Order: sequence, then C-alpha cells, then structure tokens
Amino acid sequence: MTTARIDEAAETLVVSGVGARPSSATLTGPRAGVRARVTGGGKTWKATFALRASRWGGPELPLPAGEYVLSVDGEDLSGVRLDPALLPGLRISVDGASVRIAAPIDPVYESVEGQATLEGRYVAQAGGSENAVFFESFYGRTVGCNPREIDRALAAAAPGVTRYWSVVDLSVAVPDGAVAVVEGSPEWWRARAAARLLVVNDWLRRRFARKAGQKVLQTWHGTPLKRLALHRPGFDPRRMAAVVKESRRWDVLLAQNTYSERILRKAYAFFGRPIWVEGYPRNDVLFSGDAAAVRARLGIGADERVLLYAPTWRDDRDEIVDFVDPEELAEKADAVVLVRGHTRTLQAGRDRAGARVIDVTGFPETSQLLLAADALITDYSSVMFDFSVTGKPLYFLVPDLDHYRGTLRGFYFDLAARAPGPLVHTQEELVAALADPGHEQRYAERYAAWRSQFNRLDDGRAAERVVDRILDLGMLER
Repeated sequence: MTTARIDEAAETLVVSGVGARPSSATLTGPRAGVRARVTGGGKTWKATFALRASRWGGPELPLPAGEYVLSVDGEDLSGVRLDPALLPGLRISVDGASVRIAAPIDPVYESVEGQATLEGRYVAQAGGSENAVFFESFYGRTVGCNPREIDRALAAAAPGVTRYWSVVDLSVAVPDGAVAVVEGSPEWWRARAAARLLVVNDWLRRRFARKAGQKVLQTWHGTPLKRLALHRPGFDPRRMAAVVKESRRWDVLLAQNTYSERILRKAYAFFGRPIWVEGYPRNDVLFSGDAAAVRARLGIGADERVLLYAPTWRDDRDEIVDFVDPEELAEKADAVVLVRGHTRTLQAGRDRAGARVIDVTGFPETSQLLLAADALITDYSSVMFDFSVTGKPLYFLVPDLDHYRGTLRGFYFDLAARAPGPLVHTQEELVAALADPGHEQRYAERYAAWRSQFNRLDDGRAAERVVDRILDLGMLER
C-alpha cells in the first residue's frame, strides 16, 4: 500500500510505500512539474515533493493549479490513498495517480453561495477611494502585455501608488512591489472595488460595478488583422449586446496606431470617449531589453539561430494548432524552436518537448521572446505587428487561410497582398523559405511600408507617455 500525505506548513506532498526504494518519483502537470526527494529503502521508502517550482530562472513559486500525474518508478499507484490525518481545507487532493491542486482560496468562498456573498459585498462597497491601480492581463493567467509595462513605468513615476495584480493563482509572479490578489478571493473583490484605476487588456469579466471616481483603462492586446467584436461573421444579437455592454465600462481605450484606433472604435462601439494612440507599451522592451539575458534564461546559446512559432488561437479548438512538427523544424532549419501558444490555449494541452524545442507558452512576457528570436513564424496573430518593430524576418504559415479568412473570422485587409514576409502552406514550404537568402531583400519594400503604418509610434517610450497621461489627468496621485 502507498500512502499520500500533504504537509501544509512545508507545502509538500509526501508519498510513502513499502519495499525497495524507487529510483525516482515525479509530479507532472500540463505546464510544470517537480521531482521528489526519495529516501529510505529496504522495508519502507518516502518521496517528498516540494509543491513549488522555479521556471525560466525566476523565483520559486507554488505550482500552477490543475491536474498532475503522480509517477513512482516500479510502484502500482492504483492503491494510493490520502492520509486520514490530512488537515481540513487543504487545496490539494489525491486520487490514484492523479493529484489536483486548486487555487489558494478558502473553499467556503469557492461555492456559488460564497461567490454570491463576495459579489454582494463588492456591489455594496463604496470603493474608488484608494490611490491604487488594479491590473489584469489575459484574465489573470499572465502578468504581461501592455499592463505589465504600464506597471513598470508607473512604479518609477509614482512609487506611492499601490499596485494590485489579479492572478489565477500564486504561480503567476507579480512585479516587485506589487500585491498579488487571487481571482475570486475576498482580497480580489476588495481591491477591484477600492482601486481608483483599473488597467486591463481584455474584458472585465464577472459582475463589474463602477465606483464613484473609478476609471477603467482598456489597453487591448494587439493590432487586429482578424475581425473583432461587432465585426465578426454572423449576426448574433446576444454577442452584440454583450460587446456594447462591455465597452461602456471603459473610460479610455489604448491603440497601437491610427489603423487600430479606427477599427476598435467601430468594432466596440466606443463612441464619445477617448482613444489614446501612443504605440504599444508592451513593445518598449524591444528597445531597452537584453536579448542575451533572455536567451540565458531559456538556456539558449548566443550563437544559436532561434525561431519563434507563435500562432493565434482558433475559435473552433482549445489547444494550439499542430501545423508544425517543432522537432523536425529544429533539425531541418538547424535552429532552436520556441513554441508559444496563445494565452487562450495556456490552460488546455501541455508543453511540447523535443530536441532543440522549448515550449514557452507559459513564459511570462511575449515581448521578451520577440527580443530573443531571430525570426517569427506566425499566422494571423497580432504578434506580427509587434515583431515588425524589430525589423527581423517574419514568415506566415497559413494552411487554413481560406477557412479562417472566409468562414471562421475574416480579415480587415488582404494579408497576402501586404504581408512583410512569405505566406507558406506546409512545413516543407516553410523550411524552404527559411533557407532563402534573398528573403529580406525581396520583402524590404513591403516591410518598410508595414512599419510606417503600424509601428510609427513604437519608439520605446509608449508606457511613459501613457503613465504621464494617467497622472496628468488625476486618475492617480504621485
């Protein structure tokens, strides 16, 4: 019989068994995993898992919430059972070879009734009175994109402002000096109401009740090629009503360029309110960042060729598209391949692995990956408008172009006519394009026109300009 026990104070999972000591024991989830310290042997053995991990050279943090597989060499795990002395209220459960870790929220608040109680307090709370900002990036799954860079500039310009960050769990690292608040916790609801300013890059989910004196800055998360919101194919009255309801919650919208300004205003019916066209804060690091340091975090040599594969998500599937065999691409292109799934695929699927392949779907900041890459392979993702800031080569792998453009989403312009790089439909075509020595010269004119339209304001100071506006308008005090 094998027994599983959790030591709450030490944040460990202990698995013990009878017989010879196994050679290893692992706890593996979709985006993280840990190896146990195995002791004993002979009559009994014990495997102790620290439920914390360091990724990409960052600090040790609790494991992400989710399902994990418990593997012990040579041991039949069908008999794993919980130690009856387990303290109540722990956010972990073990069933056979499966371990589930939940977000650190008191279970009393996780129920429908518990969340309803917290929502009721939130709605009744006066709020909007704390010199604080509530940041959220991609629904708390990451701490990145435009909000992250605004946080950096704000911390430098107004260190007295309290900076709350909404996170799905404590595996998401927040910037130095910021306060992590786990979504759905009492602290999250309170901070969301108390802050004078909310800075988000996607919809305000759950029930949002604006407080007196409270403002919302919607940074959005990319210049659009694919049709958005009211412009999406098909007539859906409920979607239209939801879009208009959501956009009325925003006081200010941020756009990377005047092209985006025109589209976002109409797609979200954002009339009569300001759109700040300032370039994208998330691209500031492309001017000031250290590519060598990012490569070191990823374990990539300075002389390696690095290809970043970053497709967008698909409305008809949860996981990253599988149009690339990354290990084969790495071999044929003689490169390290970074695989970056969209944030909407972060919770689905698991990291891909292979020789000279690094899955960076869980890496905190896309902009740092753009800095480290020698070339970008994408499809219809807005990352194309960010990577072009660097002037480095772009390639578009679009095997489903007709379906995506004609049925699934639709485009605002003809990508094939204007793309600053080749459109290819197979991995073989992609490998050939990567080996083409005349690529950059052939697309130089298009690339220059593209940057002139979309990157004119991406100069490394966008976050500084946004923060200056925030402070000058009195949304926060220095």
